[in-house]
Amino acid sequence: MWKTPTVLILIVLLLLALGIVMLASTSGIKAVELYDDPNYFFKRQALWLLIAVVVGALACKIDYHRWRPLALVCLVASAGLLALVLVPGIGAKIGGSRRWFHLGILSVQPSELAKFSLILVLAWWMAREKWHVREFWRGAVAPLVIIGLVAGLIFIEPDFGTALLCGVVGLAILYAGGTRTAYLAVFAVIGFSGFVAAVMRDPVRMNRIVAFLNPEQYAQTYSFQLLSAINAFIAGGPMGVGLGGSIQKHYYLPEAHTDFIFAIIGEELGVAATLAVVLMFAGLFVCGLRISLRAPDTFGRILAFGITLMITLQAVINIGVVIGLLPTKGLPLPFISAGGSSLIISLLEIGVLYNIALHAHGRVGTAETQAIKDRVHRF
Repeated sequence: MWKTPTVLILIVLLLLALGIVMLASTSGIKAVELYDDPNYFFKRQALWLLIAVVVGALACKIDYHRWRPLALVCLVASAGLLALVLVPGIGAKIGGSRRWFHLGILSVQPSELAKFSLILVLAWWMAREKWHVREFWRGAVAPLVIIGLVAGLIFIEPDFGTALLCGVVGLAILYAGGTRTAYLAVFAVIGFSGFVAAVMRDPVRMNRIVAFLNPEQYAQTYSFQLLSAINAFIAGGPMGVGLGGSIQKHYYLPEAHTDFIFAIIGEELGVAATLAVVLMFAGLFVCGLRISLRAPDTFGRILAFGITLMITLQAVINIGVVIGLLPTKGLPLPFISAGGSSLIISLLEIGVLYNIALHAHGRVGTAETQAIKDRVHRF
């Protein structure tokens, strides 16, 4: 029987392969329009993929206990970058939001690093305070302040989708770590109420909500992408129209190679391919939970759980948006959508998860691991 780490890597490799193939298929039209080069986005994504694979491979080799003393450093660095991206002239403003740093031909989104940093610091805190997680201040308030800092900075970019994702994953980590459910329920209600109030005060987000509830009424504006995505699934049918044969990518789906690439998978490769994608993310979720449950310590258990939930919940949200079950949000489909920052952090997280799995299966040396744990215990 195949071991969980092997299945995990196989699933990720299949998703990456599908992603690069679909990117080559979907991005040519827009690449010609913007850069007069049909392979522009493909070449850029191939470069990101190369960097991401190197990062992921290195993360596989690094004992996950070494991340523990870096938790606060990562949090401070992420918060600093999230604040810096809001500064005019430094952060790039695209579509009304400041979410990116432009580095030549490449763009970096600091919220991706912040998502990993949030998981890391919460795992560190809950492991450090494991005997006090039932207390109000140390088990609930302190980690919720961390969640609020990260989610709040992302929220004001504005990036409501990623902020909500961080909040949900953060609360789930606290629940898994042992924080009292009553405390989490109270803060969840307060946080969600504030989130809803902010959405109601934002005309763009409110229009998306209204269009989600009445898509036909806003077919030429806010619901245009959603209805185009649905048309893509209808055209694809069970087996698809064939790789490269999509009609919707011809200016009907402006984000065909990013947020809505799942719709083009459905159109070109059919329902069978979309179900395969869903099953692969479900398999990744099961592998991640198995790794979390078998992790040799609290830090590894919570870190594995947080990584697993962050990746798979983002996939669920993306797919839910594309098939019309959720209002439109700008979240990419992990491993498949175009985007360098997301790809690098996702493979970094998979590398960390794989290393935890190696420890869980006893496939790494215990002497070195124990020495590292002894050195970082004080953190």
